Amino acid sequence: MRPFVHLHVHTQYSLFDGLCRIPDMVQKAKELNMPAVAITDHGNMYGVIYLYKEAVKQGVKPILGCEVYMTKGSRFEKKTKERLCHLILLAKDLKGYHNLVKIVSKGFVDGENNYHKPRVDYDLLEQYHEGLIAMSACIEGHIQQNILNRDEEGARQTLERLVRIFGKDDFYLEVQNHGLAEEKIVREVFKRWSKEYGLKVVATNDFHYIEKSDAGAQEVKLCISTGSTLEDPDHFRFANDEFYMKSGDEMAELFPDMPEALDTTLEIADKCNVEISFDERHLPKFPVPEGETDESYLRKLCEEALPTRYDPVTPEVRERMNYELDVINKMGFPSYFLIVWDYVKFARDHDIPVGPGRGSAAGSVVAYLLGITGLDPLKYDLLFERFLNPERVTMPDIDMDFCYENRGRIIDYVTRKYGKEHVALIITFGTLAARAVMRDVSRALAIPLGEVNRFMKLVPTELGLTIDRALQISKEFRQEYETNSTIHHMVEVSRALEGMVRHSSTHAAGVVISAAPVDDYVPMQYSKEGYLTTQYDKDLVEELGLLKMDFLGLRTLTVIGDAVKLIRQQHGVDIDIDAIPLDDQETCKLLTEGDTAGVFQMESSGITTLVKELAPKHFEDMIPLVALYRPGPLGSGMVEDFIKGSHGEKEITYLHPLLEPILKDTYGVILYQEQVMQIASVMGGFSLGQADLLRRAMGKKKESILKAQRESFLAGTQKNGISDDIANKVFDLMVYFAGYGFNKSHSAAYAYIAWQTAYLKTHYRAEFMAATMTSFINDIRKISYYISECRRHGVEVLAPDVNASVSMFSVENGAIRFGLSAVKSISDVVIEAIVTSREKDGPFTSLSDFCSRVDYHILNRKMLESLIKGGSMDSFGRPRSQLIAVLEEAMSVGAQKQKDDASGQMGLFDDGNDTAAMELAYPNAPEYPMDMLLAMEKEYDGFYFSGHPLEKYEDVLKSMTPLSVLFGEDNRQYDGKMLCIGGLVTGRRQVTTKRNEQMVILTIEDYTGSIPVVVFPKAFSQYMNLCVVDMAVSVQGRADINDDDIQLIAETLAPLGDQPAEGHAVSMAAAARRAGALWQPGKGTKLFIKIPAHLERSDLSTRLGGVLEKHHGEVKVYFHLMGSRRTILTDPRYWVETEDSLRQELEAMLEPGSVVLK
Repeated sequence: MRPFVHLHVHTQYSLFDGLCRIPDMVQKAKELNMPAVAITDHGNMYGVIYLYKEAVKQGVKPILGCEVYMTKGSRFEKKTKERLCHLILLAKDLKGYHNLVKIVSKGFVDGENNYHKPRVDYDLLEQYHEGLIAMSACIEGHIQQNILNRDEEGARQTLERLVRIFGKDDFYLEVQNHGLAEEKIVREVFKRWSKEYGLKVVATNDFHYIEKSDAGAQEVKLCISTGSTLEDPDHFRFANDEFYMKSGDEMAELFPDMPEALDTTLEIADKCNVEISFDERHLPKFPVPEGETDESYLRKLCEEALPTRYDPVTPEVRERMNYELDVINKMGFPSYFLIVWDYVKFARDHDIPVGPGRGSAAGSVVAYLLGITGLDPLKYDLLFERFLNPERVTMPDIDMDFCYENRGRIIDYVTRKYGKEHVALIITFGTLAARAVMRDVSRALAIPLGEVNRFMKLVPTELGLTIDRALQISKEFRQEYETNSTIHHMVEVSRALEGMVRHSSTHAAGVVISAAPVDDYVPMQYSKEGYLTTQYDKDLVEELGLLKMDFLGLRTLTVIGDAVKLIRQQHGVDIDIDAIPLDDQETCKLLTEGDTAGVFQMESSGITTLVKELAPKHFEDMIPLVALYRPGPLGSGMVEDFIKGSHGEKEITYLHPLLEPILKDTYGVILYQEQVMQIASVMGGFSLGQADLLRRAMGKKKESILKAQRESFLAGTQKNGISDDIANKVFDLMVYFAGYGFNKSHSAAYAYIAWQTAYLKTHYRAEFMAATMTSFINDIRKISYYISECRRHGVEVLAPDVNASVSMFSVENGAIRFGLSAVKSISDVVIEAIVTSREKDGPFTSLSDFCSRVDYHILNRKMLESLIKGGSMDSFGRPRSQLIAVLEEAMSVGAQKQKDDASGQMGLFDDGNDTAAMELAYPNAPEYPMDMLLAMEKEYDGFYFSGHPLEKYEDVLKSMTPLSVLFGEDNRQYDGKMLCIGGLVTGRRQVTTKRNEQMVILTIEDYTGSIPVVVFPKAFSQYMNLCVVDMAVSVQGRADINDDDIQLIAETLAPLGDQPAEGHAVSMAAAARRAGALWQPGKGTKLFIKIPAHLERSDLSTRLGGVLEKHHGEVKVYFHLMGSRRTILTDPRYWVETEDSLRQELEAMLEPGSVVLK
């Protein structure tokens, strides 16, 4: 094999057009006996460290570089249009690597253009060229562009300038041969100039994919990147399929007359010797007061806080504090704790709500003393070693939750304190997951959407699903793949792209604070929001020794803060949310009844059912909930064992008496990672540090490591007199549960927030729900749901009112008042003017009074119409029709009054009685009809207040599927099912099909939400007279739930409240006949009753219980809960005699097919 090294390489981190996965690329280089391989992605260094680590691991030399975009002018000039040129830069040594980081960073930070491309200028090259090699790049290089544009003088000037910067030894003329005519022209010129200037030529292949056969997949990726399809004759594509990772022999065939160009690649590879250290730390120093060190100051703060956090300060508390401080000092992290303490203190000092902690940091007494966390780790048995472990030398990780509206203020504070260049956010990369990539590829291949939707329904929705896994577990998917050639091709292309990086974005929480400017260590760019952001992701940032902290914006903290303010306004009560009772029985009752709308992490139907079953008696009973409600535990049987144990329905046994104190609180179930650590410590004699290493090993399930750990565990248990048989069983149990184990510290912290929200809802429902609705101000679906919940619990929701509303939701005598921001066309400036005037001069008395007091420069007719028609001026005591009639006159009078006031003049007929002079003559017009008033409220406020068009159908709607269930987390269970919905037609779009037939897409809305309903031509021709806006209809149809949208395919329609449409009646009758045929009175041993997700939280269980008890017998009754996907055996008092009258009563309460007798 001809020796050769690829020096111009695009990996998948060339986001637009690269297809090379780095491990596969390095493996291929190894197979081709190449001693080294480079990375030169377009403009960025996203993949550089991944290449470095992978190449070192596989024994291939990594060459770190970048293909930068060059501007011919200054990078600071913001040109709207210019053709950028390419240049390859490679790092020879560590100095060169750091200079490359600087060049790439400043290309983004100083030079990014309107098309989000970084631009490097020649000044940057002159400033940071040391330790770098430059190659002239592909035909898009500056020199090549001049040659191809027949500007030889310009080409020579550019060449000479680059040679001056990099020197003859480190600048190379790059030649390529993909069979393009332009490349041939450049090769001929460079061959001459090589001799003339004494420069070497170097051969590259500019590869973007590894195998030649990958060219098709790369073309599809280009279509995805540009939003085009392969069918489009103008779609962007490469000239041919030659841009792959060729062997040395293949490269030699392309350059028979330039063998030296291949030898040069080896020369350059020899020059490049970058070694990156992963053992350094670049932590910033916290500025401590004079005379203090960071260690002494940290201890001082802890000592000062001890008596306020602990009363009395026991020896146990002091010992734990000293132990933690000792570990923190030895590991070199006192500054870290002080930095976190400082910005948390800033938040608290500025009334920015702060969470009680998240993750393992809640296990630290020092963090608790500093006010970083809010839960006492000693009280809840939380382990420090799970957070910071002297035997696992990694950076600590304190993640903080802040009110999401004020997270930016914390970042700004840190930026001001440590300097703009020392603080950055962290990049993250979105990848093409299985379902997403198949949809993207289908679009690029122009497969019809209907076909894609049909096929995608066969693909499982499992978390972390891969295409191979889907083929393995779904028989229908596999069959379609094997028999349908179009789908087969699409899946094969999708496999090639699956897991590829698609785009970069900003990590939701990560912030870096560094000792020196961040771009001394890692490359930078600006995020879309304008924050400096690293080009390496969070794991690499930490590995390179930078301090990463997570500042998370948590909506619930904003809700809690707003609720506390509303409570203070309404009740004059100052609630300390961190001092509420943890055994409040009314809060427990609310949770046990499943009244969880708005309660943090407790809103889904599945976890609500779990809360009801657990029936908490104290805050501590909430801690396991967060750990239990995850896919692993739910599918493992742990949840059932835990619930039965908690209610004393199952005998709890322990393999060894030492396990009882550790597992007693979780009823014999290993639920927390901390329990695995405690078992290893108590039984196996491990230190808690060693136990944490064991926990991590068990989570990764690496056989070789587990074998060594088992031997260490058995050695410890033997010393404690425990038999090997018992010890092995315990170890196996730990390994099994380690996969499901959850961090108790995190569980406790989030359970605490859940308890706080439940407590506020229990005792101050209106204030809590108003704050919750404010946090979802732009989510009509959520607000609709919360309004229906409020009304269900007797909390009135009032219309916006210029004399009562503020901007957001507020509370008024126990009712919730809509904010003026809900009103269409009303700007924040106008709202502020309304509220300010009202607070200064009292309520507005009339329309003319309003127009004279609110600045006429910012108030226009459209805004006033919105306020009148939406009902915001009903408090003036005039019908809306009359207010509209005098609107022009009111605006004129109001504007004149403001002008007169401004000039200090009085009108000719003014007598000082402004109110009398300004009162308008209202016409004696009747109010608009109720249906018109409601339509106006819906249009201008987004909701109905004076009533609801569906009020008279309330009883009918109770028997139908509420639309909200189709948008819940368990909505997949309804896909393809026949449903009967009812509601108001609020939108209508008529469509002509390819066959020139008419169909419509209706928007139908009930009390809980709205949904598109597709009425195909056949149904439309039959039910055309019902497809009218404002018509109340019932629809029998099939739910169609995809990744991107949710709709109902209508089969029959009927006026709401009428008998079901004929097709519906037939299907109901057929269902009844089928049920009757299966149901044989007095027969069967098991009765299964399906409970739909949307009814799990209703009073159905009470009503069912009453019916079942009336028919008591020996047949066992099972409830199958569709929402939480569980089947439970009822108490024997609900077992039944299978009489036909029982079937009829049950079917009257449930959907067809819900009752099955076996």
